Amino acid sequence: MAHIPALFQPAIFRSVTARNRIVVSPMCQYSATDGLGGDWHIQNLGAKAAGGAGIVFTEATHVSAIGRITPGCLGLWNEAQQALAARLASLITSLGAVPAMQVAHAGRKASCDVPWRGGKPIPLDAGGWTPVAPSALAFSPDHTVPTPLSQDDIHGVIAQFAATARLAREAGFKILELHGAHGYLLHAFLSPLSNQRNDGYGGDLHGRARALMETVDAVRAEWPDDLPLFVRLSCSDFADGGLTLDDSVALAKMLHARGDIDLIDCSGGGLSPAQRIPSLHAGYQVPFAERIRGDAGIPTGAVGLIHAAEHADEIIANGRADLVFLARALLADPAWPIRAAKTLGVAPDLPPQYQRAFVP
Repeated sequence: MAHIPALFQPAIFRSVTARNRIVVSPMCQYSATDGLGGDWHIQNLGAKAAGGAGIVFTEATHVSAIGRITPGCLGLWNEAQQALAARLASLITSLGAVPAMQVAHAGRKASCDVPWRGGKPIPLDAGGWTPVAPSALAFSPDHTVPTPLSQDDIHGVIAQFAATARLAREAGFKILELHGAHGYLLHAFLSPLSNQRNDGYGGDLHGRARALMETVDAVRAEWPDDLPLFVRLSCSDFADGGLTLDDSVALAKMLHARGDIDLIDCSGGGLSPAQRIPSLHAGYQVPFAERIRGDAGIPTGAVGLIHAAEHADEIIANGRADLVFLARALLADPAWPIRAAKTLGVAPDLPPQYQRAFVP
């Protein structure tokens, strides 16, 4: 039997099996209207699934209108949005990939314009809205100061996460990921730079993690035991006084001990404009995944400027992570997994309509 490179060995989480270890990372497209996607989202994710990835994530899918980063962000809080979600899940499944959804709330980074128009905060008198956050601390001097959430408000947002999980389940998604990274709401609770509360949702790491843990509980009540649940973390804030990798290892241990979480998607940064990333190079965040996998004993996903098939395979083969999340590489080439298979000597898994393009 021919050797199968690690990157192309199946990945099994609970009842779900992915054909390989390549994941289409959640990538915002900023092309929805009132949270509702359309043809762009269908062709974008359809191309990624047809290109041979094992798991295909939607972009960050928001739990409420005020939880969106921009007016163009995707949402899932009503039946019209669920109809589009069901179409996406069906399409991804039909092309051999596992449909996955990242569920998010932008927190204090909400109410911004789309990136190609500068991405600046939208004033209230220009159609913007007031963000919410753990504390009344703006993301930057240009951003609107957010309204601090009361405990009742926190419970309300957690209920929104659970409602979106239910809609995603009914739509046919098989993996769910909670977005606890990049400065958005759950991350803002976790970091001492953005959470200065003095109640049970602040203070030490256990207090700051309470909102995330309660969200996990509420989502698991709607998300079946046989389906996997991931969490994306910013494993370092890359900023003085912020979250460190040691903090994230401790948090991963807490999550792993609960038995509800199947993988930590290990990213970084995004909480503060003052962040200083030491070095941007291929795989610069892979050490996060490697350390958390080793120290916390939980499966991890590696992300961060991974472009080469050989590099992606090395990460899996050497036990540095269980999945490789790709973003820019798949934006540039949706067929990256097919090309990677050929590079590594594997017969590519591709639709029969495309076979003429990949003959030897």
